[in-house]
Amino acid sequence: MKNKIIIFVAAIFTSYGAAYSAESGATNGEWRTYAGDLSNTRYAPLEQINNENFNDLELAWSFDTTAFGPTPEYNFQSTPLMVNGVIYSTVGSRRAVVALDAVTGELLWMHRENEGERAAASPRRLSGRGLAYWNDGNDARIIYITQGYRLISLDAVTGRPVSDFAENGVADLKLESDQEMDLITGSIGLHATPIVTKDVIIIGAAHLGGSQPASRRNEKGYIRGYDVRTGERLWIFHTIPLSNEFGADTWEGDSASYTGNTGVWTQISVDEELGLVYLPVEQPTNDYYGGHRLGDGLFGESIVAVDLYTGERRWHYQLVHHGIWDFDIPSAPVIADIEVDGRQIQALIQPSKQGWLYVFDRVTGEPVWPIEERPVEKSNVPGEVSSPTQPFVTWPPPFDVQGVSHDDLIDFTPELRAQAIDIISRYKIGPLFTPPVVSRWEGPLATLMMPSTVGGANWAGGSFDPETNMFYIQSSTAVSPLGLVPGGDQSDMDWIRGMVTDPALGGPPDNGRQVPTVQGLPITKPPYGRITAFDMNTGNIAWQIPHGATPDEILNHPALEGINIPRTGRPGRGGVLTTSTLLISGEHGFATTPNGRGAMLRAYNKTNGNEVGAVYMPAPQTGAPMTYMLDGKQYVVLAVSGTSDRRFRNIQSSLEENFSGKLLAYTLPEGYIHE
Repeated sequence: MKNKIIIFVAAIFTSYGAAYSAESGATNGEWRTYAGDLSNTRYAPLEQINNENFNDLELAWSFDTTAFGPTPEYNFQSTPLMVNGVIYSTVGSRRAVVALDAVTGELLWMHRENEGERAAASPRRLSGRGLAYWNDGNDARIIYITQGYRLISLDAVTGRPVSDFAENGVADLKLESDQEMDLITGSIGLHATPIVTKDVIIIGAAHLGGSQPASRRNEKGYIRGYDVRTGERLWIFHTIPLSNEFGADTWEGDSASYTGNTGVWTQISVDEELGLVYLPVEQPTNDYYGGHRLGDGLFGESIVAVDLYTGERRWHYQLVHHGIWDFDIPSAPVIADIEVDGRQIQALIQPSKQGWLYVFDRVTGEPVWPIEERPVEKSNVPGEVSSPTQPFVTWPPPFDVQGVSHDDLIDFTPELRAQAIDIISRYKIGPLFTPPVVSRWEGPLATLMMPSTVGGANWAGGSFDPETNMFYIQSSTAVSPLGLVPGGDQSDMDWIRGMVTDPALGGPPDNGRQVPTVQGLPITKPPYGRITAFDMNTGNIAWQIPHGATPDEILNHPALEGINIPRTGRPGRGGVLTTSTLLISGEHGFATTPNGRGAMLRAYNKTNGNEVGAVYMPAPQTGAPMTYMLDGKQYVVLAVSGTSDRRFRNIQSSLEENFSGKLLAYTLPEGYIHE
């Protein structure tokens, strides 16, 4: 059942024809959803901050999250909301909710849950990525999901739980999940935000990383819709089909009964006019071995369009069959209206870890440009039966490097390149979809995979400018080793991720995440992080640039002394923001800047990618930025946090930083005329 698209022709589709229905970004100067709108465009039609004044931005306020939990939060990923002059955000290692004055950053109210053992057992802890907002003209509510996977509705004015929502404001998401689950230890949670639209709350599901699961059995990541007023469950979509449901025949034996995961751990998109919810579904348990779940395994690694009011499937497209690479769909699909060859298309743009944009007609699920099934290398791991073909995007071109070859290796000096060639001789290399291997000391230690297991693109996704039909995506260029070792005492799975160690030392396998380097330098050529701009009317790449300063650990490396190193960029997952005037994104990782140790918030010309400004941040961007207009002033707000750059931890460095999460708000000085 390779990419069989089932289309239900119904009035809901035909009544809209080819008319445009996509939201056009954040409106009224506010930022009401995680990505500005339900289309996940990350676009705001604001122009006060522009290429002529970006360098003049000043810090308007900051909010320190250190005290909002028992330990500091060093991976603060929230994108706050701004509604009616109030900032709403999750903060801190206990995932509290705060409301702040959007002009001053002063705390208005705070809500927190102490879930004790339930939170401690959660696979998704810390602050999460944010909140949802709902308003019917009378009531205004903040909707969020706790670390322990409970859905809470708060009064947006007071921060108090809404008493007539579920049980005193709380719906337990481990209940009504169509599966048995321990309320304390059930391994399910969510970092992403709920989505609220048309009085329906849509809830995703996330699990522990699936590289070394203790068991082939796991909780299932079913997706549910809830009534925003009452907290009543309205519908559920089984991402692993029940025996009588469509797609059950893609699971061999009884694997569908015990296999877990296959949730939506990232953001979800909605087309309100079509009444469709678009689910970017992850892969089943486990990430790199599918011998216990033979078959294509719908709806793993699929885009699934479901009815907003019933949860019924309207169409689907599987991006990876029987995934064994952790190419789960990392970000929300972006809803965009484009024009291709004179034809207006209601499109859905899905960035991927693979470095592709998958572009579909969001009404029918048909690819806008051809996606071809092509043969791929067969796995030789015992018990594995990999798919003989995988879908290949023919257009647009990839936005990052795919696969590993000698041409991709570091070439700063002939000596470094020779060392790189020698190092990778112990690994298996090849094109995209080269399968993992059983790790052997004599070789191969692992398959080298690029993009890495975190992408390519990741959870922040892209940004779409509806005025120009340009799409912008940030990506990372790095390798991951994919080796497998026996599950042994660690797991009841035959194989899990890992790499053997020197048998002379007699130690156990390691976790398989040790990336090969050349004297601590990345084994591949830069750029290590980039931003790519696409013209979505043609699919052409308009421009591509390295994003982020060259790390100190590279600039100061003794093997590179006297060599002029161009800007390399650096890997990161913080995402981009588009306005009427600029493309904005912060750096990832600490570096030496003109203002001291920290990172820079950079602005680019949307047309050609030229940098037009940069302002100092005391720590790297770790949450996707947003913007709003209030009292005649435009603000840019983002989350920063972090420790020393772990991407370059193999390089000896005395520069170590620990920086707890902060929200930073930038605006223009008072001397500017604010219209």
